[in-house]
Amino acid sequence: MDKVRSPLFYVGDKYKLMPQLRTLFPKNINTFYDVFCGGGSASLNTPAQKYVLNDLDTNVIQLHKFLSEQAKNFDDFLHHEYELIDSFGLTRSSAGILPANFDDIRDQFKKTYYAKINKASYLKLRAAFNADKMRSDLMYLLLVYGFNHMTRFNSKGEFNLPVGNVDWNNNVEKALRNYADFMQNTEIDFRNDDFLHFVNSKRYNKGDFLYFDPPYLITFSEYNKWWNDSTEKQLYTLLDNLNERGVKWGLSNVFTHKGKSNTILKEWAQGYNIYPIKANYISRFDNTIKADTAEVYITNVEPEIING
Repeated sequence: MDKVRSPLFYVGDKYKLMPQLRTLFPKNINTFYDVFCGGGSASLNTPAQKYVLNDLDTNVIQLHKFLSEQAKNFDDFLHHEYELIDSFGLTRSSAGILPANFDDIRDQFKKTYYAKINKASYLKLRAAFNADKMRSDLMYLLLVYGFNHMTRFNSKGEFNLPVGNVDWNNNVEKALRNYADFMQNTEIDFRNDDFLHFVNSKRYNKGDFLYFDPPYLITFSEYNKWWNDSTEKQLYTLLDNLNERGVKWGLSNVFTHKGKSNTILKEWAQGYNIYPIKANYISRFDNTIKADTAEVYITNVEPEIING
């Protein structure tokens, strides 16, 4: 099974690590609970009978629901997005729709050429979405063309990310097609809830498995802002309670990162099975590998269940 990337291109997405992680998940899963689902790559890459994807970010869940609905008439959806892209004057490299002087611009602006070409059109797209925030078709294009494929809103509720050096390319098409295939053949439920309430509101059966990929306490990203020592400890208490009830779970996190150490995690994890995960963290600013990051996977699932 090849790894599948989510079309949401979520920061912190686990799709590159899924070949390692899924070998550590239980072999036979009834319902897979993706508690901090983000782009959903863990679910896309894990065989199960049913899936429940949860995230606190309303916009992420809105996009999931929108894209899953479009999967029913996927070719119509693609055609609609193509028309929007063309109407705003954005590039679409998957179809070779580029300005005549593309090569010259690429040579002149080696790292920002798509941003240079698409900036004015992107700002028109952004203004159109901010005038009607129910337009998920526009929000998805903002995610594709925006800086680092992120979603970010200011205090007025306006989408405010600048244009990115990206466009609608073959990777976008492939991710969308894989996502549509998954949604058309899967029993899936989306939830937009706080992780504590979400987990505690469910009744679990034998064969269910919960995967946790929370914000990392010692790393920085946009979605880490609401995470702190208190929520970290609440998560571990929750996992302990699930373990006492015989509910199987797995947790991704990091022990160390850029000279920082998560002592809360290290002490708590000693009661469970710990597996090191090979991951290269590369800075967006200097392209150097951050070798001091120790990614780990922690679980209460015993090895014989994983391998069996």
